[in-house]
Amino acid sequence: MARLTKKQKEAVAKIEKGRVYSIDEASALIKEITNTKFDASVDLAIRLGVDPRKANQMVRGVVTLPHGTGKDVKVLALVTPDKEAEAKEAGADYVGLDEYLDKIKGGWTNVDVIVTMPSVMGKLGPLGRVLGPRGLMPNPKTGTVTMDIGKAVSDVKSGKIDFKVDKTGIVHASIGKASFSADKIAGNANELLQTIMKLKPTAAKGVYVKSIYMSSTMSPSLAVETKIG
Repeated sequence: MARLTKKQKEAVAKIEKGRVYSIDEASALIKEITNTKFDASVDLAIRLGVDPRKANQMVRGVVTLPHGTGKDVKVLALVTPDKEAEAKEAGADYVGLDEYLDKIKGGWTNVDVIVTMPSVMGKLGPLGRVLGPRGLMPNPKTGTVTMDIGKAVSDVKSGKIDFKVDKTGIVHASIGKASFSADKIAGNANELLQTIMKLKPTAAKGVYVKSIYMSSTMSPSLAVETKIG
């Protein structure tokens, strides 16, 4: 087992063993125990009482974090020429169609989100093996396949994220940066948790939210209360 550094030991010492923190408490403490030289991401891991293998228990959705993600999200808009100006005005980093499809075929995936139009999805199908594993395939359910390209791009740029429960029943999501104020971290966390609560499948029985942990890049994790008001 790797030895803890002095800063890691100091961080662990600030965490009360066995304590479950409120969202507000965890949001303040996560700033204290984050000691990276870069602006670390703050993440939530929410374990749900669902069986993701069953279609009627899949939890997937989108949420616009009120205080943004703190991340410069690179957006590729795969659109026809008549939509290029709209995409550029909304802040898309890359705009075009065939030339970017060719780049993706060659292995280029230097973007965070791809936004496109329904009429273009047929061209993206063959690229599923490249885009799928990286979570880049546009999807109407997440608002990334739409005719309202400008809104889709600006939503993503302003803090809209999509999330999905993984095969182990956990939703992982980044909710901001350690440089955010504790209030902003808490606000983003609450927005995500409220959205997940609204998506509870009717087929899910028993306890829905089993556990919540907050952590930042390379920090210890904090157990968070599962009661969501």
